[in-house]
Amino acid sequence: MLLELAVEQIAIIDRLNLRFEPGLNVLTGETGAGKSILVDALSLALGERAEGEMLRAGAEHAQVTAVFDVSRYPLLQARLQELGVTPEEGLLYLTRELLVGGRSQARINGRPVPVATLKAVGDLLVDLHGQHQHQLLFQTSEQLRLLDEWCGEGVLSLKAELGERVREMRALQRELSSLQADARERAHLLDLYTFQKGEIERAHLTPGEEEELLAEERRLAHAEKLFATAETAYELLTGGEPAAVDLLAQAARTIEEVLPIDASLQPLVENLQNALYAVQDVATELRAYRDRVEFSPERLNEVQERLHLIRTLKRKYGDTIEAVLAYLREITEKLERLQGGEERAEELERALSRVEQQAQQLAAELSQRRREGARRFEQAVAEELSQLAMPRVRFEVKLSPKPLEADGADAVEFLLAPNPGEPPRPLSKIASGGELSRVMLAMKSVLSGLEDVPTLVFDEIDIGIGGRTAGVVGEKLHALSRQRQILCITHLPQIASRARLHLLIEKRESDGRTVTTVTPVEGDARVREIARMLGDTGDSALRHAREMLEAVR
Repeated sequence: MLLELAVEQIAIIDRLNLRFEPGLNVLTGETGAGKSILVDALSLALGERAEGEMLRAGAEHAQVTAVFDVSRYPLLQARLQELGVTPEEGLLYLTRELLVGGRSQARINGRPVPVATLKAVGDLLVDLHGQHQHQLLFQTSEQLRLLDEWCGEGVLSLKAELGERVREMRALQRELSSLQADARERAHLLDLYTFQKGEIERAHLTPGEEEELLAEERRLAHAEKLFATAETAYELLTGGEPAAVDLLAQAARTIEEVLPIDASLQPLVENLQNALYAVQDVATELRAYRDRVEFSPERLNEVQERLHLIRTLKRKYGDTIEAVLAYLREITEKLERLQGGEERAEELERALSRVEQQAQQLAAELSQRRREGARRFEQAVAEELSQLAMPRVRFEVKLSPKPLEADGADAVEFLLAPNPGEPPRPLSKIASGGELSRVMLAMKSVLSGLEDVPTLVFDEIDIGIGGRTAGVVGEKLHALSRQRQILCITHLPQIASRARLHLLIEKRESDGRTVTTVTPVEGDARVREIARMLGDTGDSALRHAREMLEAVR
């Protein structure tokens, strides 16, 4: 339940800190004192849309913090865990800061969160009913939701299962439609990929091949020069007059002759002999290289044609042979998928037929359960409306067939006939403000045992009613407050007199500025406020107010 609401710099509120009680809490005061502003401030903390106009004039920022005790609600705590939110010792602190320009920041237990998360948590904590929610009641989608809640977990589970089947069905339909619509494009791609795959595969490319061919091309194109160079170098080393090997051998022998005289020349002899051996090895390799030089215009032509083919494939499919081969693997996979298109279409049609049949069966069962639940819902709401001084009203739930959707194949509409002899008509076309308020309260009373939301907020639930009906509405809210915490903004003393906590909202001037104050009223102060709401502050009104308060103790 809501324990505390702290509001700073919102509209005409400078700074307020309110504490609430279990049961029925009422907020009263003159029109314009700021009662609805408090509800707007609470809505901010619950993640509703922030408007820049809510910021108090001249303020740089505003802040609202709502503190909730969820320690006695294990199911609610489990749903909070699903949202990644963990209470601190059973408490939740929801904070919303509003900045200039309409920007806002949200926090839960001091941790920044997206506003969407704040709203998801807020929806679990508070059910707020005001003029917007009255308009929401006109929507058939909301009426369907309320009926399904009434019908219970069986219908909700069936509805969730049907939603899964319908989403699966839609996905299959989209994929099948895509396959069918793209048949011509698929045939075109089949031809294209088949040609490309064949062109690449026929080339039998291997990584590194291009570099080897380029080297071979250079050798073949310059075969004469390579042969002549090897021949010349070989002759210089072995066949010249004098030859390099002969000169090296002669130099070694010459130095050897004087070694008996100076042995220190021995290393030079060894170096010359090593050089001789090396030159002889080079000469041998040059001769072998010269003999291997290939003079083949035919092979040169083959190499050049192969390089031309590789360049053509690179121009089409990739910058390197490796890239071309990667593209081959890619289109091979695409071909496999495309060639399986017909088989996939047949598979999709079989799957779609099976899922459609399952969805139709679930929808039929859901419709049957809704029809059964609708009759009980009509009776329960009618009984509540009778207690709310609408004994002759006729409330009906109309179910009509509609195309299958995720929520079923039923269109639901709530109908009301306020006066005998008149046919039932949609709520949006028949209900006055007072009637709609009572219909809303009747439904909340009917659903109160089914819902998990711990706090209900009613903003002007008493619009358009008075007299005996106001007393009945007060009794109903009082009864409802035994199951849920209720915050109610009201102008009716019949409702205010039944509150466990009565907060008086007043508008005052301080330092030349208008501010809202909130004061818990008890004893004589509460008697005077009830008398004011009765429209008089004389002795008679005070006696009447005191009697009203004593009657509900």
